[in-house]
Amino acid sequence: MRREGSPWAGLRTVYVKELTDHISSVRMLLLAGLIFIIGCTVVYFAIDNIRQTTAEDPFVLLKLFTSGPSVLSLVFILGILLPLMAIALGFDAINGEHNRRTLSRILSQPIYRDALLAGKFLAGLTTLGINLLCLWLIVVGLGIRLLGVPPSGEEIVRCLAFLMITLAYAGAWLAFAMLLSIVCRSAATAVLVGLAAWLFLTLLWPFLAEGFANLIAPADPRYALLGLADPDNIWWVQILRRISPNQLFSEAATTLLAPTTRALGAVYIDQLRGAVLGAPLPLSESLAIAWPQAVSLIAGVIVLFVAGYVAFQRQEVRA
Repeated sequence: MRREGSPWAGLRTVYVKELTDHISSVRMLLLAGLIFIIGCTVVYFAIDNIRQTTAEDPFVLLKLFTSGPSVLSLVFILGILLPLMAIALGFDAINGEHNRRTLSRILSQPIYRDALLAGKFLAGLTTLGINLLCLWLIVVGLGIRLLGVPPSGEEIVRCLAFLMITLAYAGAWLAFAMLLSIVCRSAATAVLVGLAAWLFLTLLWPFLAEGFANLIAPADPRYALLGLADPDNIWWVQILRRISPNQLFSEAATTLLAPTTRALGAVYIDQLRGAVLGAPLPLSESLAIAWPQAVSLIAGVIVLFVAGYVAFQRQEVRA
């Protein structure tokens, strides 16, 4: 039967309803408290480290996101916690409606599955965006207040670009969580599969990637005798590690927040030709280096959402 009207009819209604539920839920209160604690902790350790190690630096504001102990830098914390936040928001988006027997009632209204799925995804992404924006404002605001150094225009642009990439990283995990909520009828199964995927891609895959790279392109012993790394082996390690969204996010964030980063991975002689050691790159060159990782994260969001969309369209809905 041919559908009548726009498939996006009811999108605004679903979006507002889901966003209201997220904002007024206990999850949002927990996320808000977590964001406040993370922001204050990161700023405390970062400013203490900056005052001890930094002298004259034109990008002192950016160090708020990367300074401090490695496990307490903002980039590291977001790389670990954002997937958990996204999975918490999306693991029961569709199967929760199945279990409450409300999905058939919703679809009996002038609301198509397209609008229902897109509305839930946009509401979850907006919720994550609100939390990320609050965290960004806390870190930047406290940093300016305590350091007493006004940010430059380039620092603000780099911070905003970092915020957009972080949102894309969160969106990829949210789309994956919603895909699980469609494929798995049980919310418990969906959250367990999501957590298992997060543990595998974030903690285990970087080590496994090196093993697979050694199988595909074993390191040439002649390079080892010269104290050098085999470029083919390094290339395969980088490619395999970038299967993990966490690796893509870390590389893009490092490029934007550390302007002296000239390459991701091994640095070759031609990349250093004419360069001043320790000199920061222009914003355009940093964006060019981080662009492939940013595009990969956005492509991941699209692919995972489309996979969930196709699975949802083929799914039978019974009263």
